Amino acid sequence: MSILLYNIFLLLYTAGVRFVALFNPKARLWMQGRQNWADKLEQQLSARQKRPLIWMHCASLGEFEQGRPVLEQIKAQYPDYQVLISFFSPSGYEARKNYTGADWVVYLPMDSAKNAKRFVTLLQPALVLWIRYEFWYYYLNELQKKKIPVLLVSGLFRPAQPFFRWYGALYRHMLFCFRALFIQQQSSVDLLNSIGLKEVYLTGDTRFDRVSATAANPIHLPDIEAFIKGRKTLVAGSTWLEDEKELDHYCNTRTANCYIIAPHEISEEHLVDLEKLVKNSIRYSRWKNDPQKDHAFQVLIIDNIGLLSRLYAYADLAYIGGGFGDDGLHNTLEAAVFGVPIVIGPNYEDYPEAIELIEQGAAFSIATALELEKTFDELFSNEIERKKAAEAAKRYVKNNTGASKKIMDYIEANRLLTN
Repeated sequence: MSILLYNIFLLLYTAGVRFVALFNPKARLWMQGRQNWADKLEQQLSARQKRPLIWMHCASLGEFEQGRPVLEQIKAQYPDYQVLISFFSPSGYEARKNYTGADWVVYLPMDSAKNAKRFVTLLQPALVLWIRYEFWYYYLNELQKKKIPVLLVSGLFRPAQPFFRWYGALYRHMLFCFRALFIQQQSSVDLLNSIGLKEVYLTGDTRFDRVSATAANPIHLPDIEAFIKGRKTLVAGSTWLEDEKELDHYCNTRTANCYIIAPHEISEEHLVDLEKLVKNSIRYSRWKNDPQKDHAFQVLIIDNIGLLSRLYAYADLAYIGGGFGDDGLHNTLEAAVFGVPIVIGPNYEDYPEAIELIEQGAAFSIATALELEKTFDELFSNEIERKKAAEAAKRYVKNNTGASKKIMDYIEANRLLTN
């Protein structure tokens, strides 16, 4: 791709978001969050103390959770550094705009030469953490020109991506803007080496460290315990409509169990649609404020953000959403760390952890509602097989922790930060 085509893409993307914002709340947030961004950021930073700054960029909430263990280790070891986190997606920004581990949380302005220069000049970061993917040419190019070290955290690459195609010169240039690339899999390391990149390190996925930290600090959720009340429990996390249509018959007919559904989309419209699909349901916001705690309800619908990763601790079985549509499979490790057998849809080929969990006997893929019901029934009724899958899940996470420490070792060895 040439720079001309890239600029055309940026113009078309922005125009498309403006049009969609007329009727889509998320697109509207995307636009509103970037209005007068330079003036707002300059005002926010005006009271900035004369301390060095670390900038971490995340596409959305999942990438934030991936970068978080590295950032928190940096903060613990280098407390004098200030932190700014940028998001591209409203779902990430809205969920973590009040994150106490950062001094500032902002939207990343749309990529352009002018925006990148202004943004980087205002921040003057000592170090940049770029989490997993979403590569913006002008930002990375500006950081390279200013000789600011940029680290790619938990990168994952495939041969079909433009970096490795004949037309991908501009994309390859972006990769060469990184001081070092920390990668999840050996196949990705080999791809990057094949185009001449040398500062590439196989460190694994930092999400293993993040979910392990969550499991090591469990939080007591009395409202959830009151809902379960001794029943076998399925937690369905980050579900989309396609997932929910596969789940509804099972939830409505297997009345001995209870079900906790945490949909990815918690707009009022979607919550109403979900309530029509699953019977005997109540929203979490209503349940926790109900002094009677009526146990006639079988389905608890989680209508907030931030609770899901803690819910898996109460699950006998987990269903992870995203595998029936095009939106992408959500985080299976959040359930695996608690030793919970996992069921997913058929679209998981781009998710190495899902592939490996299936190979380990900790996860199961289903393609139809009939397969879903059969798999759920077998796991709920066969205690031995369920425990076997649970142990495999927990063991898989334990064996793959440590990526964050490897990245920290690099930062220290290369003196990218100073106390």
